[in-house]
Amino acid sequence: MTFQQKLDSIVKKNNTLVCVGLDSEITKIPEQIRNGEHPQSTFNKAIIDATHDLVCAYKPNTAFYEARGKAGIEALKMTCDYIKEKYPEIPVILDAKRADIGSTNEGYVKFAFDYLGADAITLHPYLGKESLKPFLDRKNKGLFILCRTSNPGSGEFQDLLVTGDKDTSGVARRDSPDGGGFSKSLYQIIAEHIVNDWNYNGNCGLVVGATYPDELKIVRRIVGDGFPLLIPGVGSQGGDVEKTARSGVDKDGLNAIINSSRGIIFASNEPDFSEKAREKLIKLKLEINKDRNIS
Repeated sequence: MTFQQKLDSIVKKNNTLVCVGLDSEITKIPEQIRNGEHPQSTFNKAIIDATHDLVCAYKPNTAFYEARGKAGIEALKMTCDYIKEKYPEIPVILDAKRADIGSTNEGYVKFAFDYLGADAITLHPYLGKESLKPFLDRKNKGLFILCRTSNPGSGEFQDLLVTGDKDTSGVARRDSPDGGGFSKSLYQIIAEHIVNDWNYNGNCGLVVGATYPDELKIVRRIVGDGFPLLIPGVGSQGGDVEKTARSGVDKDGLNAIINSSRGIIFASNEPDFSEKAREKLIKLKLEINKDRNIS
């Protein structure tokens, strides 16, 4: 089963577009768990058990595990194994933002897909298509390539205008300074390259932040229907849920993976943390479904 097939199946089963980010920073885990054995994986298991029927994916960010060295990598492995064993229908998106030359990427591929068993991964586009070939060639895995990210400073490079003498996309076109050709933002060029050239195995997606709903709408127009967008930034980062849902989904109200991390998993630092996470997630799921016109 491909990542896209797995995503489509769980979205239909759970009637949800919500992805929960397992950004399980050790210092924010409730004290009663933090002081026990295997705190990150124990915390994650409780969150997963409480929310598995409400999500379309889980997204652990590797930074929060790598920071703890061996113990953190073990926790990440235990978390991925737990999802695969107990809830195998739910995709795991590894938020690792990898990018390097091709031979180095072979190592990243083996760690993410062969060791951890992740179903998808986030990647940087800066080194170009050739460098990401080890990822692109994994036909059954999902690849979410950074396009218009959610952080406040993302426009420093992503909004830079790229000009040329030929525009074949017909999407988000602007007049260039000299009155001819085309001029569009770098993030738009990235989106066009991914959907038109890199997606030869049908396994690519893009990362577009909920904090930029206008740009999200432009990217959706570029990539069209049936193309998955991973959308971080609702919740703690302040992305507007209604605008995100309406701008990110395709014509069928699908293929927007709307991620919330800290706003869900750290809804409480008391013993009821998993129940509170579930409550917050139910509320977010219902709000998104309303805004994408799905009951």
